[in-house]
Amino acid sequence: MKEEIVIGTRDSQLAMWQARWVLEKLQGLYPQKKFVLKGMKTRGDHILDVALAKIGDKGLFTKELEVALLNGEIDLAVHSMKDLPTSLPEDLTIGAICPREFPGDVLISRSGLTLDKLPPGARIGTSSLRRTAQLLHYRPDFNVITIRGNLTTRLRKLEELNLDAIILAYAGIHRLGHDERITQLIPFDICLPAAGQGSIAIEIRASDSSMQELIRPLDDPSSRAAIIAERALMRKLEGGCQVPVGTLGQIQQGQLFLEGVVASLDGRQLVRKNISGPPDQAEKIGEELAMQLIEMGAGEILNKARQEFDLQ
Repeated sequence: MKEEIVIGTRDSQLAMWQARWVLEKLQGLYPQKKFVLKGMKTRGDHILDVALAKIGDKGLFTKELEVALLNGEIDLAVHSMKDLPTSLPEDLTIGAICPREFPGDVLISRSGLTLDKLPPGARIGTSSLRRTAQLLHYRPDFNVITIRGNLTTRLRKLEELNLDAIILAYAGIHRLGHDERITQLIPFDICLPAAGQGSIAIEIRASDSSMQELIRPLDDPSSRAAIIAERALMRKLEGGCQVPVGTLGQIQQGQLFLEGVVASLDGRQLVRKNISGPPDQAEKIGEELAMQLIEMGAGEILNKARQEFDLQ
């Protein structure tokens, strides 16, 4: 195996933190090897004035890294798991799903008020249709404002746009050391996270068995089972940034529990269900829950949501 291993990553502050975490873990395991980071910008980093759902999400934050991987410019690509499309290029695979941080969302409120205490018509910033739909289901009076940019930019927009609050993933806030900004961990019964939220994915060339062995110690079986189920559900629903779908898998007492939610853009329609089964059946569990949600009306809700968003 080569002595210098190149780790590719987006060059945002959070992405670099995640890639450095992987580098430090690998360096500790293999002190004789040299690991270097290569940061790059993706299409999603360049387009900051358009909602994610408007520009599509197929590899929005990953494609450039995947091209570099296929071309041999890098040996590993480190991603936020939730950024990875549910279908990967044929010659690539997820070599490791790292131990998951708390997967939920957090509220950062200027007044220190929680979701239930915010005033009528409160202005809430988010870039996610998933969060928007679930928030409006909980509080139809909220005025949801679309904000884009990296984590630091969105924290700044809280003040610049005179918002009452913004919603972000806990993992990013925690990893960059902003825990003191958190007003509330949003309960899962109000807002389920995105598939894979809170975990770091390491993508490799499918044929690179030596790299697979190298990163195997960073793979967490419980996180992998939960996230495989979540991604299978999303794949079956054809979900992504354009559709309001939330899902959460958790391993409890040796069983995999999976919950999913699909909501209309205005939050008025919502279907939600959970099922459980053995962790080694994760993909099957995800697909089964997706089918049950479709039988409950998720298909019609998603079709309507896509049409509505295309008309906006």
